[in-house]
Amino acid sequence: MAGPLLYHLSPAFSVSRPTLKSVTCYIGNSDDYKYDKRKCSCKNDLDTSLKPAIWSKNLVSLAIAVTLIAPLPSSAIPSLSSKSFSLPSTTTPFSQAQNLPTGLENGKIRPCPSINPGCVSSNPKSSNFAFPWMILGYSSNGAAIQQLQDALQKTQKNVKIQLVEDTPSGKYLQAEVDGGFGRDVLEFLVNGDVVSFRAMATKVTYVYPFTTALGDSKGQEERMKQILNELGWYAPSFDSMD
Repeated sequence: MAGPLLYHLSPAFSVSRPTLKSVTCYIGNSDDYKYDKRKCSCKNDLDTSLKPAIWSKNLVSLAIAVTLIAPLPSSAIPSLSSKSFSLPSTTTPFSQAQNLPTGLENGKIRPCPSINPGCVSSNPKSSNFAFPWMILGYSSNGAAIQQLQDALQKTQKNVKIQLVEDTPSGKYLQAEVDGGFGRDVLEFLVNGDVVSFRAMATKVTYVYPFTTALGDSKGQEERMKQILNELGWYAPSFDSMD
């Protein structure tokens, strides 16, 4: 592209060659191949009528033409795949609450999510903490899981057993029941005579324009007490430690 453009610009860069005005010399002594400087009026000075302004204007035009046809360096154009280019995060408490993880985490019952107040968990990292249960008397893991299922059917509404499986940490049970704003998920992990658990609302409700979720852990605590009383097991408390 640069070739044709420079070709069309060539008339603008035509420069007149300097001309020799006149040469008039009178040779004084041809034998010695010398001339008398006083008799020689050699006028071979160049024509100075050509002004430098023409050169400066042409050079400016050439610089502009080269600038227009030169491609931009690739580093000057931002790339969508560049690590430095990132879209703003659109994560909100509401969007996080739409996909709450369940199941064991590193072989343990998960803590309650900070964005979900309708939850209680025996995981000590949970803000809404409850002590794990103790099974009174001998009971295998399988027998304890069956007792839990029976107690759920007697104390909860629309019980649906989602998962029962053996894990290296014990026997795991997951069930869904009716809650205050939808369905709640109940999780249990039986390991010997210790039962860890979590009760969590699957639906987190927000009232516009507030960003604080509705609900509290009191309803979940009352539900777990009903199940515990049906089983006849024991749950420590801070009051019993005084």
